[in-house]
Amino acid sequence: MEKKKIILTGDRPTGRLHIGHYVGSLRRRVELQQADEYDKIFIFIADAQALTDNIDEPEKVRQSVIEVALDYLACGIDPAKSTIFIQSQIPELCELTFYYMDLVTVARLQRNPTVKTEIQMRHFEASIPVGFFTYPISQAADITAFKATTVPVGEDQEPMLEQTREIVRRFNHIYGETLVEPEILLPDGTASRRLPGTDGKAKMSKSLGNCIYLSDTADEVAEKVKGMYTDPTHLKVSDPGRLEGNAVFTYLDAFCKPEHFERYLNEYPDLEALKAHYTRGGLGDVKVKKFLTAILQEELTPIRERRKVFEKDIPAVYDMLRKGSEAARETAAQTLGDVRRAMRINYFDDQDLIREQAKRFGRE
Repeated sequence: MEKKKIILTGDRPTGRLHIGHYVGSLRRRVELQQADEYDKIFIFIADAQALTDNIDEPEKVRQSVIEVALDYLACGIDPAKSTIFIQSQIPELCELTFYYMDLVTVARLQRNPTVKTEIQMRHFEASIPVGFFTYPISQAADITAFKATTVPVGEDQEPMLEQTREIVRRFNHIYGETLVEPEILLPDGTASRRLPGTDGKAKMSKSLGNCIYLSDTADEVAEKVKGMYTDPTHLKVSDPGRLEGNAVFTYLDAFCKPEHFERYLNEYPDLEALKAHYTRGGLGDVKVKKFLTAILQEELTPIRERRKVFEKDIPAVYDMLRKGSEAARETAAQTLGDVRRAMRINYFDDQDLIREQAKRFGRE
């Protein structure tokens, strides 16, 4: 029988989702959902993982769960085609994490480059919460619980996925073929891999205040694009401009389509012509930013409008999350059962063990 193709992906609920999430993962998820190439798609809101570095702000995480759910639905994630669930509502994940901890050394976790970067970013060097330090193991539980064959993530998460593969290989070597080894699915195109913040910084981050949110109003989007980082040496329209590090052109790489020129800037045939004019001089930042604003408004307006519709019935959104979590828990419980059988700790279900012990002690 052909192995099922299963996707597992998700987001930490620490606030509303922004266009970096959209370009990096959400847009792709909708495409994958529509393609019908996968037997199952699981998309989860990683609230338990978010608490590992927000334990003193539980309300922030709690309030953000519905924000993420609304953004999912607004972007086109369909609960009829994708199972959307909340991580903390699947207790089986905790048990799997507990068993996997025995398969990973502290030294191996310390070598994980993604963990190193995240620790530095959060200034945890002197005092790392154990839950945060071990989240690659928790992530392995998330992935393997649903026997995911494919995990769509950015390049920066590749070390995390490799850690999951190591756990799977070690478990299967000790206990027999039980877990599925996942493959990474990287975003298409370099522009989609990492969208910088509006201030030009490498990472779009809520804490840095350099995000354009999917739920921003049209005025907020326009204002944020207006203040976007370009080329600090491009002082006059006549000055030659640089594309490298220019956030406006990075965003155009991610969002611009040929038809946008027909609609909003018909004096240029395509993006390459626009770039050429900018680099030789004679094209001002204001004109380019207006073009980008028009493109983003076209992309974000339908998302914003759909979100408003879902906001009108919040109980229905929570009901969708409850049903998704129940379905996800059923799948995770089956995997946990397989793991317990493989580890031979399913004592009460193992009738052979009970008979064997009864016979053994009966003779003695």
